[in-house]
Amino acid sequence: MAGASLLTLLDDIATVLDDVALMSKVAAKKTAGVLGDDLALNAQQVSGVAAEREIPVVWAVAKGSFRNKLILVPAALLISAFIPWLIMPLLLLGGLFLCFEGAEKILEKLFPHAHKHEEKQDEVDSDESVEEYEKRKIAGAIRTDFILSAEIIVIALGTVTGASMLTQILVVSLIALLMTIGVYGLVAGIVKLDDLGFYLERTSKGKGVKAKIGSVLVSFAPKLMRFLGIVGTAAMFLVGGGIVVHNVPAVHHLIEPIIMDFRGHTIATAIVPTLLNGLVGVVAGLAVVAVWTVVEKVRGE
Repeated sequence: MAGASLLTLLDDIATVLDDVALMSKVAAKKTAGVLGDDLALNAQQVSGVAAEREIPVVWAVAKGSFRNKLILVPAALLISAFIPWLIMPLLLLGGLFLCFEGAEKILEKLFPHAHKHEEKQDEVDSDESVEEYEKRKIAGAIRTDFILSAEIIVIALGTVTGASMLTQILVVSLIALLMTIGVYGLVAGIVKLDDLGFYLERTSKGKGVKAKIGSVLVSFAPKLMRFLGIVGTAAMFLVGGGIVVHNVPAVHHLIEPIIMDFRGHTIATAIVPTLLNGLVGVVAGLAVVAVWTVVEKVRGE
């Protein structure tokens, strides 16, 4: 009997772990859409910091991100346990926020205008020490991370709705941990690419293969930042639009016939839903921007 009970327990554990692995994979795919923007944004947060202070600043922001997760993960799980009907509205709000951010970025590129608070964040005040400047940069980055972390956790939680509480805890905690390690590990590598390039150029005295690699890294680093920004913006529309499509029945029913028309075409079947999600994301983002602009005008801002 004891042997049979042990085997049953092991089988239950294996089933839970299998469910966690499967759901974590799904959640990772959905939350990866935020990763590009998260990477670019956090890498930009250390701009203006002395080269020798970049890694300490990234580490300080990473610790703040872990603290954010310690607040957000239990809060999300409590919502799932006691008011689960709130998950979908929160998920939809997160998707609309992603679309809003993406639309703002595009409009800013098309119609650039000054943002005093952003300019101030990237400049050192005359009466501000370097330490105070770093603290202000870190605090701003942690606030930004809180918003992005909330989006990631809500999206991850949305993929495990209906699963057991244990599975929800394991999946959401695992995604939160992996995303934090992944984002800030990559950010640390990205901000040091140009330093590595300069080091190779300096130690090779501008000659040989090392010098060429160093030159490539120096020129590649800013291009990588721009590419991450583009990918991140596109991902915001794709992920946010996908959330809107799956949680607003009217939108889902509107685009479903279009998708059905492409059934049977292998490539089109894979691409069309993604493109439609992106289109819905753009439209939703512009609509939210329009509403928010009206609200600001009414408030006199």
